[in-house]
Amino acid sequence: MSSLKEVRTRITSVNSTQQITSAMKMVAASKLRRAQMAIVNMRPYAKKLNEILQNVTASLDDSEENVYGDIRAVNRGLIVCITSNRGLCGAFNANVIKKSRALLENEFANTPVDIITIGKKASDFFSKDEYNHIGSYDDFFTKLSFEQVSPLASELLQKFADKEYDKIYVVYNQFKNAATQLTTAEQLLPVVAPEKAEDAPKTNSNYLFDPSQEAIVNSLLPSILKTQFYKALLDSFASEHGARMTAMQQATDNAQEMLRDLKLTYNKARQASITGEILEIVGGAEALKNA
Repeated sequence: MSSLKEVRTRITSVNSTQQITSAMKMVAASKLRRAQMAIVNMRPYAKKLNEILQNVTASLDDSEENVYGDIRAVNRGLIVCITSNRGLCGAFNANVIKKSRALLENEFANTPVDIITIGKKASDFFSKDEYNHIGSYDDFFTKLSFEQVSPLASELLQKFADKEYDKIYVVYNQFKNAATQLTTAEQLLPVVAPEKAEDAPKTNSNYLFDPSQEAIVNSLLPSILKTQFYKALLDSFASEHGARMTAMQQATDNAQEMLRDLKLTYNKARQASITGEILEIVGGAEALKNA
């Protein structure tokens, strides 16, 4: 059994750790409220834009050119991997990295792939020689805004239009609630029209195009795609704080349970020490009596 001093030292250490994890949980909860409000307010707007995007894309005739919906043979792909800059958030970062590696091994098994990372955890992992890591944007989450993200989104759209990349994926954690994040691999480009059943009635969207459908599509799609990309970052930002708050709550609970066990061990050791001292006193007294 551990000595009383060792157990007291461990109790002090665990108690200090519990105070730290509890404070980190409260900080994460405070940040989560702001991040959650941002993504919740963005979702209806992004959802409606996505519906317009898919409906307009589906309404194009085969003869009309849609540069962002050009489905072609994949000669080179791109993965944008979004993680956090810091750890202590459970499996949040590991899940995104695992999902990105699964894309590399399955979707792009025999295809050259470049990787752009957003977040230091992804940058540290994919900077290894075995991956073709071409860029890091670790400062996005310092002050996340559409204006900050827009240049990268524009660059991705341009590279797809120039046929430098034939398929682009964004891998991130989608925010569901504070305890649940859904790791998602979302195809950003090319834009895919929604699938319809063969027996489904054909519907016509009530859109009037001026000057032309093609001109409107090529003007509207970049703005919508930038918004979708920004939404992925907002999702990841909220998910990070939700994951960290949950992880710190679990760490605090584990510390509390450990403290109970250590205090029980300490009391047993203290009782054993007291019993031993009493036995020594009684034994000494008996020895003097019989002397």
